[in-house]
Amino acid sequence: ADHALAGRYPVAAGAARPYLALLESVIARQANLVAQWLLVGFIHGVMNSDNMSIAGETIDYGPCAFLDIYDPKTVFSSIDQLGRYAYANQPAIAQWNLTRLAECLLPLLAEDQDKSVEQAQEALSAFAARFSDVYNSGLRRKLGLLSEREGDLALTQDLLDRMVAGKADFTLTFRRLSEAAIGPEGDVAVRSLFEDPAPYDDWAERWRKRLGQEPQEGSARRASMQRVNPAVIPRNHRVEAVIEAAVEKQEFGPFEDLLTVLGKPYEVLPGFASYAEPPPRDGRVYKTFCGT
Repeated sequence: ADHALAGRYPVAAGAARPYLALLESVIARQANLVAQWLLVGFIHGVMNSDNMSIAGETIDYGPCAFLDIYDPKTVFSSIDQLGRYAYANQPAIAQWNLTRLAECLLPLLAEDQDKSVEQAQEALSAFAARFSDVYNSGLRRKLGLLSEREGDLALTQDLLDRMVAGKADFTLTFRRLSEAAIGPEGDVAVRSLFEDPAPYDDWAERWRKRLGQEPQEGSARRASMQRVNPAVIPRNHRVEAVIEAAVEKQEFGPFEDLLTVLGKPYEVLPGFASYAEPPPRDGRVYKTFCGT
């Protein structure tokens, strides 16, 4: 604990109760981290407690993957048969892991065990609110909403529900909304992602009314949205192709290309437009392994 305070949390080290401040700081960082995972469609895959870092960094993510089609129940890890580490379960698992950390710190929090438990429980209770704040504000920004208004939560959740029903691509839906935010002519590209675009049309009408309450418009809004909605992610079929080329053919060109593209994920680099496209239906990778 002293090493973590000195190396990662110097502010907490100077607090009146440094070990409690350490726990609170780790909880805040993990809430931020997992919210950012969800905002880009990332699934860690194996969120065992030993695979979480008190530094608040993503580590030990062998069977990880990014969503193609949006489904909160998505699981990629071949060993996660029951969906414990599914996309939507990640916040709850993070809080469970943090509880295990808190248990280890109990002897340091206070001399009285009951007092230690009380302090730990209070610290852990802040996780949900912190996660929700970061996640919901991130979703608003992905939709071009810089302010918070009544009805925003329902608006964002309605879109996610329609994406599930329409089997829409997670990354491309939000990226293409940056064009649709300029005007209805941008709807064509978004509608093409839904098996049935009618529910999107209804949602888009309400979304545009809400956008009308924001000061940004035109190219400024598009630029703002594109700064938080990646054009390119390490899609599973691309990663699989890179591994196959390197392992079976000793060809590293595909790896270098993918690395180049992922170096600027919020741009579509000249000559690499295909990396921003979804996988073909027969090219989707549904299971990954620790060896990945």
